Amino acid sequence: MNRYPMEALLRPPVELWSMCTAWAGGALAWLAPGILMMPLRVAGATAATFFVFGLWRGHQALRVLRYQWHLRKLPVYRLRSGRIPVSRHRLFLGRGFRWTQQHTQRLRDTLRPEVQGYLRPGALYLWARQKEIAWEPVPGLSWLSRALRSPSRWNPFAPLPAVGGKLALHAVEPEEQSVWMDLGERVGHTLVLGTTRVGKTRLAELLITQDIRRGDVVIVFDPKGDADLLRRIYTEARCAGRLDHFYLFHLGFPQLSARYNAIGNFSRITEVATRIASQLPSAGNSAAFREFAWRFVNIIARALVALRRRPDYRQVRRYINDIEPLLVEYAGHCARQSGVEDWETLIEEHASNIRERSLPSALKGRSREAIACMQLLQDQGVYDPVLDGLVSAFKYDRTYFDKIVSSVGPLMEKLTTGTIAALISPDYGDARDPRPIFEWMDVVRQRGIVYVGLDALTDTTVAGAVGNSMFADLVSVAGHLYKHGVGADRGETAGRAPARNEMPVISLHADEFNELIGDEFVPLLNKAGGAGFQVTAYTQTWSDVEARIGSRAKAGQVAGNFNTMLMLRVKELETAAMLTDQLPRVEVFTLMSVSGVDDSSEPGSGIDFKSRNEDRISVSEVPMLTPAELVTLPKGQAFCLLEGGQLWKLRIPLPDDRKDASMPEDFEAMAGAMRRRYRVKEESGPVQDHERPEESRVLNTAPGAARSHGETG
Repeated sequence: MNRYPMEALLRPPVELWSMCTAWAGGALAWLAPGILMMPLRVAGATAATFFVFGLWRGHQALRVLRYQWHLRKLPVYRLRSGRIPVSRHRLFLGRGFRWTQQHTQRLRDTLRPEVQGYLRPGALYLWARQKEIAWEPVPGLSWLSRALRSPSRWNPFAPLPAVGGKLALHAVEPEEQSVWMDLGERVGHTLVLGTTRVGKTRLAELLITQDIRRGDVVIVFDPKGDADLLRRIYTEARCAGRLDHFYLFHLGFPQLSARYNAIGNFSRITEVATRIASQLPSAGNSAAFREFAWRFVNIIARALVALRRRPDYRQVRRYINDIEPLLVEYAGHCARQSGVEDWETLIEEHASNIRERSLPSALKGRSREAIACMQLLQDQGVYDPVLDGLVSAFKYDRTYFDKIVSSVGPLMEKLTTGTIAALISPDYGDARDPRPIFEWMDVVRQRGIVYVGLDALTDTTVAGAVGNSMFADLVSVAGHLYKHGVGADRGETAGRAPARNEMPVISLHADEFNELIGDEFVPLLNKAGGAGFQVTAYTQTWSDVEARIGSRAKAGQVAGNFNTMLMLRVKELETAAMLTDQLPRVEVFTLMSVSGVDDSSEPGSGIDFKSRNEDRISVSEVPMLTPAELVTLPKGQAFCLLEGGQLWKLRIPLPDDRKDASMPEDFEAMAGAMRRRYRVKEESGPVQDHERPEESRVLNTAPGAARSHGETG
């Protein structure tokens, strides 16, 4: 049938008539050859020929019927976690087919008005849907309503899956196959686009499951907070025997969260100031204040490191507001390094001799001890570049200093308020806190699994600041891995020859990454591939990314770093065009009926007129896929560009978690709170802490909550 330009699959299965005729003739030749006046051998051969011909025509009829059945009701695709295939060389994406011109032709054929009867459900199906609603309140017939509504395979009137969209987009090819992607392509990063509730997170579960079982370092950023995603990660970590290296970091549930210092690890000391200053506005006049903030944060960070103290947000906030204690402490450090004796006594004596009236206006009202430290070290001729920076900051007029660093104050206030402060500015010496502290290099060495819940629905600013700091830290880790491998610690590799080890594969999944995108994310895409990073980013529309970045050119720069694209249903045509604009145009055939009547021009010929009826096949060039078709994709289905622009149509398996391992009680309570809280927030806006006392009570009273996580971490 494929030899002809027009397949004509949307028609009555006329092959059934010739099949029945052939089988009847074969049966007659086999059972009553005398009626046909055939010898037995000839009758046997004739019967066999008829039967074979009938089977061939039956196969053709079955192909037509199967195609039309798929157009009406596509079967549900579910897959249990234990049956997800895992390969060391390829990545499983689902089931589907390679989209070609033939499928564009079939899709165009479904738009003809005369074939709509083959696409719509039958009259009995529509009757069942009406009675399902009408009988529901009737006491004696409610059981029948439930039977009609049952999705069981034994129910001939079972409702269609609630996936919406246009079934023909996948039904144009009944022959599915498993769709795989070469793992070597993942280093080029993957972009997943799809509107809300169409299967992005379920696709993330599928990919994360394979990454965990493959033994990759897995890092998942979840700004919104999806309880099912957390459950899947925990279950897979447990099944893979990797629970000892599983870390849960969640800003919304600090009681159960591991701790992380976003600015405490670095390869160069300037990274501390960069991670903080990058969160500040840089447009217009704000750029100058951002540079001042960077300078003073860098001075504080250098002093803390010289004093062998790990920088964190709380210390930066403290010394930005009052730099005098840090100056006094560091001056004592410099004095001891320079061999100055009886430093404390000298400070007391000098401070007692200071007169307020003789001081410059910028130093009036300042601590006499700090002024004494500055003057004594200058008299002693002690020079230290860090001390010089502290002194220069100390000499600023207090009012003027507060103005030029005012931009960093609100950010530090947000990051150091409430229970979050102990989460992202951990006290390393507090033995009473059993919550583990993780660092990215340790996670890489352990081949760990990290779930990062940023609680963006509660506080977008804090979520973005912490997420961008983590990305900046990961970029630093990528640079270290690229140069030195996993052998040496950061900050301890100066002057050492690179000690290459086996480069780990780091699979980073960023759900709702438009909430996380920033200047730190771009180098992670275009430079971290050589360090083993493979990023999979999920978002709803590309306009979300452009709005977050604030520049169409920068958004294009980000898009250019994704070599693989998977697109589920999207509601924005410009986003859909990101995929369709990369596809070629193809030729499709259209059947056109032509009728005509001509008068005869010869009076004596005996012919008064001539008529003709004919079918013509015309060829036109159309896009292989249009944005309007991506808008009508059913849930759980996607188009994807793989391995250099090959277009595939696939179905993502729905999760079947009936046999999943259970989570600990404290994690289960947290997952339940996440479902309730974030669903309410999505529907009715932010929920304040005082509006959810029951959830807080559940989490706070969960037995051994912090201890159990400390053990699993």
